[in-house]
Amino acid sequence: MELLNLKKYGIDIKEQVPLSKYTFTKTGGPAQYLAFPKNETELTQLVTAAQQTKLPLTVIGNASNLIIRDGGIAGLVLILTQMKQITVTAEQVTAQAGARIVDTAFTAANAGLSGLEFAAGIPGSVGGAAFMNAGAYGGETCEAVKSVRVLTRAGELRTYNKDEMQFSYRHSLIQETGDIVIAATFELTPAPKAPILANMHYLNALRRYKQPLEYPSCGSVFKRPEGHYVGPMIIQAGLQGRQIGGAQDSTKHAGFIVNKGGATATDYLDLIHLIQKVIKEKFAIDLQTEVRIIGQKAD
Repeated sequence: MELLNLKKYGIDIKEQVPLSKYTFTKTGGPAQYLAFPKNETELTQLVTAAQQTKLPLTVIGNASNLIIRDGGIAGLVLILTQMKQITVTAEQVTAQAGARIVDTAFTAANAGLSGLEFAAGIPGSVGGAAFMNAGAYGGETCEAVKSVRVLTRAGELRTYNKDEMQFSYRHSLIQETGDIVIAATFELTPAPKAPILANMHYLNALRRYKQPLEYPSCGSVFKRPEGHYVGPMIIQAGLQGRQIGGAQDSTKHAGFIVNKGGATATDYLDLIHLIQKVIKEKFAIDLQTEVRIIGQKAD
């Protein structure tokens, strides 16, 4: 099954599309091929076709906590945002990989189910949240997950339970296996709807107050080193507000890098490397990136 022959099944495959159209940073080079599978069948067909044609395969979720280098991505890129169904059954919520985790959290809240409040302001997808064990305001995805349904790179379907996912801080088994999240099921707790929603609205207000949402960004850039906070270290190092090209360490929240206009992925990466270098020199701490960095360097 050749990749472009999938068009006869109604699967639209685009060529040489700038991924800056889809990333939250508004940066990133082109995808050689790009498709938006609408369901599990199309996803399986695309993965199988990529395997048969020996094309590299890259899956991105909502492209929120992601930097794609300016050279773009060779092979087939899949964006799963059309796979976004959310269903509620008793005390469980199941969401497809492309559903936003915030929409999943509000669906749960409106059904009188507690456990996803922490995700009220996380802009990523359910697939991305499971992939990186996303968290905020003291909560993490792993605390609510019951199971994760995946498609392996070999085209096989399987389901991992919570323990099998091997969750840890910003990590899951899927980062090692390369499996593609299809959906996640969350086991939640019945509770009155009003307090759940009130808490979520409070967390969103807190996020708007603290984070530079007025500019494109990839969210929190660095993982928090044990015993330290990244933002205060960056401020103490005199790096808050530092700008390279169009990328600036945010003057509102030093843990964010924003696109002030015309930034490239290279600007982002150069600023990340500068921050890592100075923090290492000043505090003897190796800052690790939380943001996922993929793709090829520009020629």
